Amino acid sequence: MTDQHVLLIRLAGPLQSWGIAGRFAHRDTHSRPTKSGVIGLCAAALGMDRDEPLGELSEVRYGVRADRPGTRVRDYHTVGGGTFPLRPRDLFLDHQRAAKATAPAPPDVFGDVDLPSWYGSPKYVTTDPASGALVSKEVRRHALITERWYLADAAFLVGLEHADRVLLERVAYALEHPKRLLWLGRKACPPTGDLALDVVRGTLWEAFESHALLPDAVDPQDAMGIRPWAWIESPKPLPGAGMPDQPVRFDADGGVHSLRWEVRHHITITPHAPGWDIIL
Repeated sequence: MTDQHVLLIRLAGPLQSWGIAGRFAHRDTHSRPTKSGVIGLCAAALGMDRDEPLGELSEVRYGVRADRPGTRVRDYHTVGGGTFPLRPRDLFLDHQRAAKATAPAPPDVFGDVDLPSWYGSPKYVTTDPASGALVSKEVRRHALITERWYLADAAFLVGLEHADRVLLERVAYALEHPKRLLWLGRKACPPTGDLALDVVRGTLWEAFESHALLPDAVDPQDAMGIRPWAWIESPKPLPGAGMPDQPVRFDADGGVHSLRWEVRHHITITPHAPGWDIIL
């Protein structure tokens, strides 16, 4: 009899986004929840500070079953740009930019002068040596174009495997009574319904095989015969590139991650796997 236990977590919502290498202009999403994202979700639910050591949370073995993989969608953004009337507060918020924009002399009446490409994000931010205020180091008010990728209408069954059942039960309670707001990767992606489903004895493979597809994954009449993909973490390195999503710490100025390895499996769900009695 195995001494391992698995916490099963349902991650579903209109949108999810699990970035791997995204930057400001291009924010990607992985095809499934990352370990870093899920451990961050659990740490937020527990109320942990960003500089707090993850401890046993980083030691759990991770797996995810794609009951409904979802559809990748692209969200196109533009920030700033255009021509806008000068307002009084603009001269006070950033005097360096205002001095250039209003040369040779400020206008007599605010609103009568239009400044092209005024609103937007500064390219660099620095501290003004005279006042100590944060100002832009370089004038740049043209529109910034970004694109962000999401998974729409996806539903995943995530498993966290560990020998300490008490730890998993504590995480499960926190997910249903979180101390901080929870997101499916980004703040634009709140979860729906129940998150923590159950803590069961066994391994990730056994838990995925012995539990039916999530009810919001597929019509129950069509569920028979479907073999979803699952990705289960390997306890040792494997040939090929690893996933750079093993969390080491979540510092406010940027998290630190290391590599982990996983194996993809087709899961055959047992014919008499019990259904779910959960809030969707």
